[in-house]
Amino acid sequence: QVRLVEFGGALVQPGDSLRLSCAASGFPFNTSVLRWSRQAPGNQRELVASISEDGTLTHYVNFVKGRFTISRDNVKNMVFLQMNSLSSADTAVYSCPVRLASTVHWGRGPPVTVSS
Repeated sequence: QVRLVEFGGALVQPGDSLRLSCAASGFPFNTSVLRWSRQAPGNQRELVASISEDGTLTHYVNFVKGRFTISRDNVKNMVFLQMNSLSSADTAVYSCPVRLASTVHWGRGPPVTVSS
């Protein structure tokens, strides 16, 4: 059974940094592309970043480039999202979905609130 448990969400102030973690199990982690996605209130889910199976290739959407860093630990089966220079526009529920065949699996996602 695929299990994705994200944690690290918090209420922070603009300009702060935050690191999200996602613990994964139940699928071949080392051979899976991993992603971070987010959904702001009233908006659709949007991809934030992705990382290749071996961690050597990463992709970021424009609005987080230079601020967010995705990484993974293939020994601990975890993926991380380091978020710097947070702004209110980053307020959302973050999750680490994984696509296996034709199915996308989601965790519950921790809320990240950026507010002064």
